[in-house]
Amino acid sequence: MVLKTKLTLGLGFLFLIIFALGAFCSYYVGSLGQESQNILKDNYYSILYAKNMLSGLDDMKTSIASAVHYPGGAASEYYQRLFESGKKVFEKNLEAEKNNITEIHEKEYVETLDREYKTYLGLCAKMRSGSAASQTYFAEFLPASEKLRQSVDAIYDVNMQAVVRKSQAVKRDSSRFINSMAIIGSLCLVLALAYFWYFPVYISTTLSYLSDRMKKLLKRVGIAYDERTNDEAYVLLHGLNLLENKLDAKEEPHRP
Repeated sequence: MVLKTKLTLGLGFLFLIIFALGAFCSYYVGSLGQESQNILKDNYYSILYAKNMLSGLDDMKTSIASAVHYPGGAASEYYQRLFESGKKVFEKNLEAEKNNITEIHEKEYVETLDREYKTYLGLCAKMRSGSAASQTYFAEFLPASEKLRQSVDAIYDVNMQAVVRKSQAVKRDSSRFINSMAIIGSLCLVLALAYFWYFPVYISTTLSYLSDRMKKLLKRVGIAYDERTNDEAYVLLHGLNLLENKLDAKEEPHRP
């Protein structure tokens, strides 16, 4: 195998190591980024929806409480708007949560919440009609409101637990990635050092051998070579020039 081919293969092998290391890093960094994104996509929005539903539920509850404490009058108009606003927020986020179910048992929690909300709306209508509002408020409305809040909390909790669980998984993957990178990086470093050790030694040994042979050859043909240098390539080139001059000098007398 010629020297050029060996150098080409050696450099190609070195670039292959660098490429493989870069590809490995890119793959694992991308995987960690995707896992983090999935946590945000799958669970963060459900937590946000649950918080918004609780806010809407508080507005609805405040509005209904006004029917007990402030029946009729200007205040009821404000609480009427508050009720409609809270109802809109709750229903909007409930619908969004129905389309973002990702965890085990989350679907059952959402279905339960939907049923309880329909019952809650019936009680709200009963309260707002003014028929036995005070009695209904304490006997039915408050327990139903608390039960609805607990259902929302269940959705919130299952997604918070998922966030913690997935975050721990990402942390474990990060530790494995660091350990893998340390092993692969060390292996690549050893291979690169082996390359850098082998080829310079190989080339240097070859040139040193050729320069020694050149000096011996010059001595055999009667050419004095007394220059002191550690540059093997210079010895070869200078020796070739001396040999060429020697041959030209021998051929000169025979020329017409």
